[in-house]
Amino acid sequence: MSEDQKKQLEQQLWNIANTLRGKMNADEFRDYILGFIFYKYLSEKINRYADSILLGDGIKYKDIKEETAKGKEYIEAIKEEALSKLGYFLKPSELFSEVAKRGNSINTVSTSGSEKGTEVERSRNFILEDLQKILTNIEQSTMGTESEDDFDNLFEDLDLTSTKLGRNVSDRNELIAKVLAHLDKIDFQLENIEADVLGDAYEYLIGQFASGAGKKAGEFYTPQQVSKILAKIVTTGKTKLKSAYDPTAGSGSLLLRIAKEVEEVSNFYGQELNRTTYNLCRMNMILHDVHYRKFDIRQEDTLERPQHIGKTFEAVVANPPFSAQWSASPLFMSDDRFSQYGKLAPSSKADFAFVQHMIYHLADNGTMAVVLPHGALFRGGAEQHIRKYLIEDRNYLDAVIGLPANVFYGTSIPTCILVFKKCRENPDNILFIDASHYYEKTTNQYLLRTEDIDKIISTYRKRIEEDKYSKRATLKEIADNDYNLNIPRYIDTFEATESIDLNSIAKEIKAIDNQILETDKIIGAFCKQLNISTPF
Repeated sequence: MSEDQKKQLEQQLWNIANTLRGKMNADEFRDYILGFIFYKYLSEKINRYADSILLGDGIKYKDIKEETAKGKEYIEAIKEEALSKLGYFLKPSELFSEVAKRGNSINTVSTSGSEKGTEVERSRNFILEDLQKILTNIEQSTMGTESEDDFDNLFEDLDLTSTKLGRNVSDRNELIAKVLAHLDKIDFQLENIEADVLGDAYEYLIGQFASGAGKKAGEFYTPQQVSKILAKIVTTGKTKLKSAYDPTAGSGSLLLRIAKEVEEVSNFYGQELNRTTYNLCRMNMILHDVHYRKFDIRQEDTLERPQHIGKTFEAVVANPPFSAQWSASPLFMSDDRFSQYGKLAPSSKADFAFVQHMIYHLADNGTMAVVLPHGALFRGGAEQHIRKYLIEDRNYLDAVIGLPANVFYGTSIPTCILVFKKCRENPDNILFIDASHYYEKTTNQYLLRTEDIDKIISTYRKRIEEDKYSKRATLKEIADNDYNLNIPRYIDTFEATESIDLNSIAKEIKAIDNQILETDKIIGAFCKQLNISTPF
């Protein structure tokens, strides 16, 4: 797909989203438009799969007569195959294109009794009840199968009875039918395996909704520029990964970004607290053609109720909620994730609780990269104690990377990336990178350009030292700084101003004074000729 085609597709999708935009806020219309796109994807996927099965019979899936004995036989056979291969099932009449077609067919009803004679009323076919049943049927088709957990309640946020879609049933039906019709015209090119048109379009919309959702955006989306940095770091030196894990998975964008940096990721794991975002993450995985057997996304509080205890992962990434609150219960002192440190992260700031959780899940041959607020680098108390343990006792910290302020949606604070490894190639130093001054300023945010990202990654991978940008700090230097990781302590970005020649400036001032005296004399002479008083 060319860049022009991509932009055209993005504009089409945004126009469709704007059909709903006037009715509700960004969070709400996001759930509808992304849900319908997901439904379209599932329909097209099973339609293509069923057609391939029916190739020898010379018929298309949509042409099957469901009410006939032969049709029922076909459907049962395809259902069995689809549940095993795809993990879900849709009948021909339940396909997106068929529902869109029905919803945009016009009924005409003749009425009589008016003075002018017969009148004709026109209305769209009513599809809301059918659509709600179909979405429920998709979920129910997986019951008792391997994919049940991955499809359970996926469409629960699509409330087709909501008055936000219209004041009455007719208005709601009209709006949904229009949205389906617009989406039905878009070709997501599922046959083009290399392009991932639909996945990229979905990511585009998620990013657009995040930028419009303000502070809440951080709950489900990491800007792609930051995702690229994290993904490139944890895949350094690798072409295949056995596993990737994100304990605050959001929409899954970080995990999916990792997949773009290597040839293969065998399995994806994640946990997400917010129910709606958890649904979004599972949809995003399936839309990017990650098979349901290859991902395990759970919905729960990661710190309080972890779901993958005992597992370790080769690549661990996260953008946790900055300085979130957690219980910090003393009971956690016997938890394997925290017990060895001797102290828990403070209840008012869970940043290092997430770090400890991620370290626990990091494989010996793995790399971990986490985004944190700058305060995590230098705050004292328990956080300082944990930093000291990670550096002095374990020597896990590999790099500290400072990012520009105003990169994340909903917050303007500067952030940093901490990189950890349990088996470090460079155990005698920690690399510091100050990338905070390398960005492009846009209307609402700062943007890391391709060259800014490449500079960070190249510096990290080659461990380059560059004046005012990067430095390899020894463990002794860090110990001498009481394990304060504040970047300016290690990288001096001070720009000396030019020295000022005071004698030269004094001469210039004296010359100006002389010029003023000469000008006063000339003005005085003119005033004398005009027989008026001088102004000085």
